[in-house]
Amino acid sequence: MTQRWHTVNPEEAVTAAFFRIWQTRMVDVPILNPALSVEAIDFQRWQGHWLGMVVTPWCMSLTLLPGTAQGWDSVGVNKRRFVHFPAGDFAFLGGQEDELGEYQSCSLFSPMNKFGSQFEAVQTARAALIGLLTAPAAATAAATTAPASVQGKAGAPAAKVTSQHKVMSRRGFFALRKP
Repeated sequence: MTQRWHTVNPEEAVTAAFFRIWQTRMVDVPILNPALSVEAIDFQRWQGHWLGMVVTPWCMSLTLLPGTAQGWDSVGVNKRRFVHFPAGDFAFLGGQEDELGEYQSCSLFSPMNKFGSQFEAVQTARAALIGLLTAPAAATAAATTAPASVQGKAGAPAAKVTSQHKVMSRRGFFALRKP
């Protein structure tokens, strides 16, 4: 696998890679939503790497690209790894594209037939990214209001409280964000 460290925001390269995929490999795939295009959204530094969303006519994915060798867990194409975020653990698959080198993605929506416009898809992507980086309120409240018998020094939650950590599914992630 080609390894490339992205020292600057990779949004332009991500857009180019997925636009090429759309125009080549995905051109005649029947699940494409004609109301949507390819867009890389809100890429930002996260633990020394780049995290953002990719909206395409066929999927919406969280996407990780390496910013440095330090802390990057290379997994190989179509190999899975779990990444921990404040909202829970999410499964990412390794990928490889000429414009990007190695990257990892976690599909949140596919197909994209529930979206009527690019604006709607982008707003959903932004909300999902914010939700991913925010601890669920119920878990935070439970940890801070745990009885003294299960709290450690200075009222901090003890292992019993934090051991309830579970891997969250995509459906569970979005269920947390219902109004």
